[in-house]
Amino acid sequence: MNIDTDDLDNELAVAEYVDDIYKFYKLSEADGRVHDYMYLQPEINSKMRSILVDSLIEVHRKFELMPETLYLTINIIDRFLAVKAVSRKELQLVSISSMLITCKYEEIWAPEVNDFICISDNAYIRKQVLQMEKSILGKLEWYLTVPTPYVFLVRFIKASVPSDKEMENMVFFLAELGLMQYTVAINYCPSLIASSAVYAARCTLDKTPFWTETLQHHTGYTEDVLIECAKLLIKYHYEAAGSKLKAVHKKFSNAERGNVALHTPAKQLLAPEFL
Repeated sequence: MNIDTDDLDNELAVAEYVDDIYKFYKLSEADGRVHDYMYLQPEINSKMRSILVDSLIEVHRKFELMPETLYLTINIIDRFLAVKAVSRKELQLVSISSMLITCKYEEIWAPEVNDFICISDNAYIRKQVLQMEKSILGKLEWYLTVPTPYVFLVRFIKASVPSDKEMENMVFFLAELGLMQYTVAINYCPSLIASSAVYAARCTLDKTPFWTETLQHHTGYTEDVLIECAKLLIKYHYEAAGSKLKAVHKKFSNAERGNVALHTPAKQLLAPEFL
């Protein structure tokens, strides 16, 4: 199915070039992802990363930032931690400095340095934030234009025909649950995470068939390739209500987000011990 038919007269949708753009994203996504790096970090672990992302999601919501900002911030944090050992007391500093960088890149009106200092309960001073910002940009060689899962989510939600607001919210809920998990971040590329979130959302909302030729064409993935990651996302959905890290579940239990977190997880993708 041609999912761009309705956008042929919309210059901002660049329907003429969009397929080539996404082919390029698929080719370049490996440059912006990370693999296992915790063995390089003597003072931090994957649990601390999950706590950090949970707090970032709250900050992101409080500042009412663009969704792109959240995904790129987490990407910058992961890539920086993959090349620089960070002490436990500096981890939050890395977090707010990464979001500061991303806001300058993505937002029309970006929060200021003092806003981030306030968010951190004045744990750092302005000079520390600016020094960390410089350090991050130096280590990443100013490479900020990377395809995050968000880039693919937008396209793949469109390919999930018919798509509605409930479907969109469910996909983003599952994707953000995945963002919090180090296992997902290091084992799956952004396009596969996005595809798995769409597949898991269709299973949760009982949109049959769960995977279509249109989705396979636009994502480049068959159903059997997505199953492993999709099962993880459904497992996180099952555990979300009882987790101590509440940011994603709280965000998507809101009427504004269609209360999608309150849906029963897709039973067909849950391991037997959860049924």
